[in-house]
Amino acid sequence: MYREAAERQKLFSRRAAILGGLQFAMAGVLAGRMYQLQVLESDRYRTLADENRINMRLLVPPRGRILDRNGQPLAVNRKNYRVLLTAEQSPNILLTLETLSRLIDISDFERENILREIRRRKGFVPVTIKENLDWNTVSRIEVNAPDLPGVSIDLEQSREYLHGYEISHVLGYVSPPSTKETGDEPLLQLPGFRVGKSGIERMHEMRLRGKAGNSQFEVNALGRVIRELERKEGVPGNDVILTIDLDLQKFAIKKLISQKSAAAVVVDVKDGAILCLVSVPGYDPNAFNIGFSQKNWRMIRQDPYSPLINKAISGHYSPGSTFKMSVALAALKYNVISPKDTIFCPGHYNLGQGKFHCWSEKGHGALNMRGAIQQSCDVYFYEIAKRLGVDRIAEMASILGLGDLTGIDLPGERRGLVPTAAWKKEALGETWQGGETLVTGIGQGFVLSTPLQLAVMTARLATGRAIKPYLLRAVVSEGLTEMTKPRSALALKVNQDHLEIVLGGMDAVVNSPLGTARESRIFGKNTRMAGKTGTSQVRRISRRERETRVLKNEEKPWKDRDHSLFVAYAPFENPRYAISVVVEHGGSGSKVAAPIARDILQETLRRKIGLFNKFKTSLPAEQRISR
Repeated sequence: MYREAAERQKLFSRRAAILGGLQFAMAGVLAGRMYQLQVLESDRYRTLADENRINMRLLVPPRGRILDRNGQPLAVNRKNYRVLLTAEQSPNILLTLETLSRLIDISDFERENILREIRRRKGFVPVTIKENLDWNTVSRIEVNAPDLPGVSIDLEQSREYLHGYEISHVLGYVSPPSTKETGDEPLLQLPGFRVGKSGIERMHEMRLRGKAGNSQFEVNALGRVIRELERKEGVPGNDVILTIDLDLQKFAIKKLISQKSAAAVVVDVKDGAILCLVSVPGYDPNAFNIGFSQKNWRMIRQDPYSPLINKAISGHYSPGSTFKMSVALAALKYNVISPKDTIFCPGHYNLGQGKFHCWSEKGHGALNMRGAIQQSCDVYFYEIAKRLGVDRIAEMASILGLGDLTGIDLPGERRGLVPTAAWKKEALGETWQGGETLVTGIGQGFVLSTPLQLAVMTARLATGRAIKPYLLRAVVSEGLTEMTKPRSALALKVNQDHLEIVLGGMDAVVNSPLGTARESRIFGKNTRMAGKTGTSQVRRISRRERETRVLKNEEKPWKDRDHSLFVAYAPFENPRYAISVVVEHGGSGSKVAAPIARDILQETLRRKIGLFNKFKTSLPAEQRISR
């Protein structure tokens, strides 16, 4: 019995020794692990802990300003209070939106857009609920913050257009990037970040955008910001200086504002700088920042006068009689007529069974080239167009810049069209007809141009050089101003003597007793203007109308009225500025477009806008938010 007890005692002692060893070993392991965690890897786990309470956020860089040629601000930045919602910090998004809607107005349409954005974005990316909040609204939201998980107030910058309507089509506007534009770029995913969608804003997006900064801030368990720990501001975008003269732009708007739909372009013929580019009606680009209601957006989209379209670069119009200088130059080049040869105009022109009318039913009698340009005789140009053929006409039109893109630094420019026999065969599958050559000779039929192309054509006629238009005058980066070098303008492949003959005809249009724009001449020393009127039909006059009575423009519905056109340059002796004006359905070119063009060109001459006039890049303190 004593032996058995002794054996059990030894067994217990052995087990106790083993357990003690194991406990000691485990204690050693635990101690070692604690040492590893608390000492060797302390920095790593401190960082992980910090990541639980420290957030990083990209900061939108201030967008570069847009200035006119004299340093007048056109697009700047202003403070913008907005309310954001971070989905992953809100347990019940619908409840949060419902609570927030008691403080600010959130329409059903806006709510749908918000929920769509939340589904589209990652949960940690804030979504903008409302922008441009006043201080009282901001205060109400902050007071109710405990009941609004995931909701925060943010102060950012918003684009402001100081002269929106007057220059909307040049500047364009900014708005949030589309899903396709966003891609994997973190900056473009920030709430409220905007990119250029049209005009200069789009054309020079990368210059204007700048580089993002970042902010490191501490948050509590609810995701509320406690304090900012570190902040690195972004690099502002570059300032962009345009060739546009704001005061001249406003003057042109005043002259065109009474028209339902119109466009005007003024170009410096010395280097191609665009001084004025107007499309009427305009729109307010600030509305794209503030936001459109469904009703207002529908109204602007359905407006019959198309305020969102930049008619100066994308409006297509038959050039009418403003095209006749091109036909005259082609006729002289191919020697189908001499400047002194005359063609008799009885008021109509017969081709086969067809009868083509001159704008003057009584006819002009015998006219040489100068007289035909002066009085804009259609019969004269029917005849020389027939002698030339459409392909030779198209060749000269192309030299003058018609029928193709000018290359201006604006998005959305449309090509014109100067038809050829091959074009018609390819585009329509039809053979070119002789009558089509006649109407091409007076700038009708298939011929299409833009107001910008007509201004470029006029500048090329006035100088004999291949003028190319541009809008970017300079870029200011970190205080340094880099001037734009205008594209070189080579001499046109046109005989200078032939140019002088055609320019003499344009001078006669304005300054001779029988000129079609006689009433719009400019009086004064060194301000003589030369130009050409154009009245472009939008519908063919029927035989029945001619046999009864052709209605006057003012008697027709607006859509059936002729387009009114005028191109000009001045001074005649030493050309400096060229202009084109197109008034949609305005009627007679001599009565409507010519007086408008004269007034704008006269104001340009008065202002003496030069190539190298100084400009300032500083702004008053209240307008320097972007810096």
